[in-house]
Amino acid sequence: MTSVSFAQLVIGPPGCGKSTYCAAVAQFLRKLGRKVCVINLDPANDSLPYEATVDVSELVTVEDVMERLGLGPNGSLIYCMEYLERNIDWLHQRLQSNNNNYYIFDCPGQVELYTHCQSIRNIFGQLQKWNYRCCAVHLVDSHYCTDPSKFIAVLLTSLSTMVHIELPHINVLSKIDLIQTFGKLAFNIDFYTEVLDLRYLLENLPQDKFYKSFNKLNKSLSEVIESYSLVSFTTLDVNNKERLMNLMKLVDKANGYIFGTTEERNMVQVMTSLFGDSGWQFDEMDSIREKYINGASKS
Repeated sequence: MTSVSFAQLVIGPPGCGKSTYCAAVAQFLRKLGRKVCVINLDPANDSLPYEATVDVSELVTVEDVMERLGLGPNGSLIYCMEYLERNIDWLHQRLQSNNNNYYIFDCPGQVELYTHCQSIRNIFGQLQKWNYRCCAVHLVDSHYCTDPSKFIAVLLTSLSTMVHIELPHINVLSKIDLIQTFGKLAFNIDFYTEVLDLRYLLENLPQDKFYKSFNKLNKSLSEVIESYSLVSFTTLDVNNKERLMNLMKLVDKANGYIFGTTEERNMVQVMTSLFGDSGWQFDEMDSIREKYINGASKS
């Protein structure tokens, strides 16, 4: 029987901090004693802040595709993912060459790959067939919270991604420590993490002629998001170990690592994780408000 491995599939738009997150999480988990390896699946990423155990650029790169086929950057990235899908045995062989049981996949940033293209979804599906217990960690830059129209777009993208790739899914507002530098939030941070009544968000849209022409569209999009009732967020500051640990607890529940046998765990630990930390999110929101929002307002 093939041994079970566990994986985080780190996705999100360009610039949201995926590679930084992968490097920080790998270092953090290794200190906890896990055998972790980081896999780069982004053929456009030529500057990695971590040592990749497997690097897709050994198979194909966006730069080569652009040069040989005359495609633009977006088309080249889609072609690269389709090429990887066609050569999936290459990835399987590279993964089998190490004996680690915990994997962090640093994925490309192009949104189309996760909303309607099939290649990434098929690659993720193949990982599950190889007995990888996967969880998608979807990073989104927290500065979008300061702009109601952009936050609605983020919610819709997150929802579309969740529905399309069909995996246990954790949405993360990254760079939460920088959120106040982009402007004052209209609501408390928990309004954005819990995705509360979006009618209040619509009321904060600019009322100039341009935005008014999209009022009905924004209202309809908000109703779609609320009708699914799937999207919520946790927060991340990669320099804050407590917040990183809280996120890892969520990931471990989502991909089933907490129920594995590769570490010394007992039923008390499992039950504590399931039921004993139910209040941590409320404490976390208070901490974020005090440190990053209220503190910045006073200074």
